[in-house]
Amino acid sequence: MKIDGTAYRTIWLNADGQGVDILDQTRFPHAFEVITLRDLDAAATAIRDMWVRGAPLIGATAAYGMALALRADASDTALAAAHERLLATRPTAINLRWALERCRARLAPLSPRDRPGAAYRLAAEICDEDVAINAAIGEAGLALIREMSARKGGAPVNILTHCNAGWLATVDWGTATAPIYKAHDAGIPVHVWVDETRPRNQGAFLTAWELGRHGVPHHVVVDNAGGHLMQHGKVDMVIVGTDRTTARGDVCNKIGTYLKALAAADNGVPFYVALPSPTIDFTVEDGLAGIPIEERSGREVTHIAGRGPDGVAVDVQLTPDGSDGFNPAFDVTPARLVTGLITERGLCPATAEGIAGLFPERGARSA
Repeated sequence: MKIDGTAYRTIWLNADGQGVDILDQTRFPHAFEVITLRDLDAAATAIRDMWVRGAPLIGATAAYGMALALRADASDTALAAAHERLLATRPTAINLRWALERCRARLAPLSPRDRPGAAYRLAAEICDEDVAINAAIGEAGLALIREMSARKGGAPVNILTHCNAGWLATVDWGTATAPIYKAHDAGIPVHVWVDETRPRNQGAFLTAWELGRHGVPHHVVVDNAGGHLMQHGKVDMVIVGTDRTTARGDVCNKIGTYLKALAAADNGVPFYVALPSPTIDFTVEDGLAGIPIEERSGREVTHIAGRGPDGVAVDVQLTPDGSDGFNPAFDVTPARLVTGLITERGLCPATAEGIAGLFPERGARSA
């Protein structure tokens, strides 16, 4: 995607061929900064402290983290240690484990001498695959938006999204936003209701920023406005992303997604989840029982980052002294509330049969 006319990905190899450049997403929307990761510690910190976030981008960063680690020490011990260090950074997004397992399987059989180069090539391969997958998700979802536009006689299609499942959460294009960008670029009128997505405000800070840069009409709304908008016919469809999807179609996404799904079901609004296939965890069927939910610092609830009148970034306390925050980062939306899954291979029901029908090779391996 482009920022002020310049094409960017969210992660790329530095010009020196060794460091890895990322966009520091903790600085958005008030500052645009590129950070160069030089070693395993930096890659692990980038994931843990959410300099990068979004399941696909976490996986890509982990792959490059393995490359950075092996550039310093390509021994069997170092390979195992890097795998464990990166795996421990965040528990919920399945792409992290997927990317690390892929790296270990590809690199472990190689000699230490050959591992660093192979690791860099594999990380680049994972990034390129993510771009292609998300572009295909965009095409699959475009058909849904085009159909809704025709039903509305060409009036703008109003889409509500939650958190940031845009290109900033992936290597490029995004998952939930890919169909929106494809529709906008095809001349189909769209308008996006952007949930602020407390407590880290990824919708207000990130989704709104990237939609604005791309020229997509949108409004930022408070998290609790979604049900009201649906009741008054102002939402034609909901499209969200997911950090992990179970074999039977339960989806784990940013906290508050479940409430949007309930409101959509009550108001007859289609609720779609856009996901790349690496996000499907075929080892888990029951999302409530089987998906670990990350609990982050309560300070993210009690404080908020912003920009003061002088233009300086500030961290402001919202709550009374002595009131602690509780901060589960994700929730699980049961498959029964999901209208359909938008994948790189097309649309399918949020059922075990629907998922297995699109990805029979994945299900067979996990059996």
